[in-house]
Amino acid sequence: MVKRKKLEAPSAEDLNRIEVEFRGETSVSRGRGVAPIASVMADTAEGTQVESGAERAARARVQADAERYREAQGRGLLVVEIPTAEIDAKAMIRDRTVVDEEHQAELRNSIGAGGMRMPIEVFELEQGRDHRYGLLSGFRRLQAVRELATLTGGEAFTEIKAIIRPRADADRACVQMVEENEVRADLSNYERGRIAVISAKQGAFADTQDAVNKLFASGSKAKRSKIRSFALIFEELGDMLTFPEALTETRGLQLASALRSGLEPNMRRCLSVRPPEDAESEWASLSEVITAVDAIPPKKSRGGRPKSKLVAGWQDDKTIQTNTGYVIRQGEDAQGTMLRIEGRRLDSVTMDALVAEIKRLLEK
Repeated sequence: MVKRKKLEAPSAEDLNRIEVEFRGETSVSRGRGVAPIASVMADTAEGTQVESGAERAARARVQADAERYREAQGRGLLVVEIPTAEIDAKAMIRDRTVVDEEHQAELRNSIGAGGMRMPIEVFELEQGRDHRYGLLSGFRRLQAVRELATLTGGEAFTEIKAIIRPRADADRACVQMVEENEVRADLSNYERGRIAVISAKQGAFADTQDAVNKLFASGSKAKRSKIRSFALIFEELGDMLTFPEALTETRGLQLASALRSGLEPNMRRCLSVRPPEDAESEWASLSEVITAVDAIPPKKSRGGRPKSKLVAGWQDDKTIQTNTGYVIRQGEDAQGTMLRIEGRRLDSVTMDALVAEIKRLLEK
């Protein structure tokens, strides 16, 4: 039988010692009688500054202002100052081809005296380009500021006020540029037709007609029809005309009608033989071609079935049909070889060019 150990009750000294050890383990060393976690929380609270109601409201306003600033910046609603050297004025094809020097001088003097009131508009270019921004609108203002920087030779005009617009698609950017110039400085009909053709060729629109419809969507149907006529002039004679902006609406429509009749070759020969000295002499040369064609009375219809449309090219071994309606026939007689040209009467300029070309070929 196992002998059980006899238990003895702790003495008063043992009880006091146990109580002291327990208190030392569960109280903080500073003797406040607080648990350790409570001590940590108290120390944290002592190190935290309590904001007043006014301070909290001020902090909320600052945060709200920062959010509004970021939103406005993203939407292109802020006016900033940027170096003119960072702007590529040719990032987009411009619709305005002629800048009036008198008006430009007035603008330059106004900016020089009172500063620029209306900011230009730019958009950020892709990384890797020579410039950071591309010009959207404000070509004349940017040019005036750059001219002032050159004239003054200082740093006063090295920066310009600008609005940084979000990067837009090519068609939308063209529309914004045209709208800006339509409002501030009315474009000529030739300039309108030119920007429509070029923007279409650069892929911003499906074709010239699509470009006219979208660039000038707010215009009337008649206005868009006129612009398409001047677009035709730019397409067929843009590289030959020296004073195209001087074309009035009446002259432009008359010229476009003649081009639709197939007179482009005649007009190009005319302009190459007689380089114009001014706008009037240029129109006189073009008018001569148009007048020569208009002087030919139309053939009266005899009724019956309509004739089939002639196809350009050789009709037989001695007859060739041109795409402008002329028929050239070869022949011979006792005196030699003959060429007969049937169709509208040739104007004097075309006849001179034709004789000169035959002479050149025979003298080889």
